This record gives sequence, structure tokens and C-alpha cells, in this order.
Amino acid sequence: MTESYGSFSYAYKYRESLITAVSAGFFLILVGALFITTSGLFSRIIDFFNNFDALIQVPNTLIYLPAPRNPLLHRVVYTGVEQFGFAFGAFQIVILAIRFVARSPVSRKAETVGNFIFWIGLGYLTRTLLLQSTRWTAMTTWFVFWAAIVMLIGVTLIIRALILATAIPRRMM
Repeated sequence: MTESYGSFSYAYKYRESLITAVSAGFFLILVGALFITTSGLFSRIIDFFNNFDALIQVPNTLIYLPAPRNPLLHRVVYTGVEQFGFAFGAFQIVILAIRFVARSPVSRKAETVGNFIFWIGLGYLTRTLLLQSTRWTAMTTWFVFWAAIVMLIGVTLIIRALILATAIPRRMM
């Protein structure tokens, strides 16, 4: 009994490690593809971070947070973030299918569903708030984007918890 459990544990760890390695490899390939296909992306990322001065006041509050001086000047960086979010989010569907075939535990499947929601949500928020938004001033848009990201993280955590809660076996009392 101990040997079969031990081999099951080893096979499980190997399977999960392999899935994680595939995901990490795709992540690196995707980052490399973005740098190859987007002309001057590296220098534009450097420009983006150099555009941060000090803390900037959030409009209509007494709160100061980091922000670029001109948030709307970095469309190429935002487009890269959007493309990465959508591509890596779509890849999470492949990872989820692999997890079902490999009979991964519910916790890993819930994590993958949460990752899918986060990355697709990141792409969507980047598109709607940083690339298409004309609703607010540039600085307000920047802070609305980050507030939406915080909410997206909360939604992701709630969905993971709901998946895990529905998978808990019910015991008879």
C-alpha cells in the first residue's frame, strides 16, 4: 500500500510539474514573441518607467500614488500588455483542458480558471480603460485602471473560492 501511494505521489508531482513547466515555457515564448513583433518595445518600456516622477495626487482625494506624468503617451506598452493578457488567458483554456485530462486536483483547476479570468480581464481592462477611454482625464483613467485591477483580483479570488467550495464533499451528519 505504501509503495503504490508513493508512486502515485511521484506520478502526481511529475504530472503537475510538467504542466507548470509547459505554462512557464509558453509564458517566456509569449514574452519573446511580443518583443520580436513589436518594434522598439524594450525602449518604450524604459520610457514608460522613466515617465514616473514622484507620487501624484489621485483626483478629488488626498491620496498620493505613483503614476506616469503622461499616462496616455504609452500606447505601445499598453497594447503589448493587452495582447499578452488575451494570449496568456486563452492559453489557460489549454492548460485547463490538460488539467482535466491529467486528472489534476480541483485546487489546480480552480487556480487555472482564476488565471484565465485574470489574464482575459487584464486584456479587457487595458483595452477599454487605457487604449479606448476618453471618458476621464488621463490621470483619472490611470487610477481607474488600477482600481479595476484590484477589483479583478478580488473577483478572481471569489471565483476560485466558489469552485473549491462546490467541490468539497458533503458528509452526512
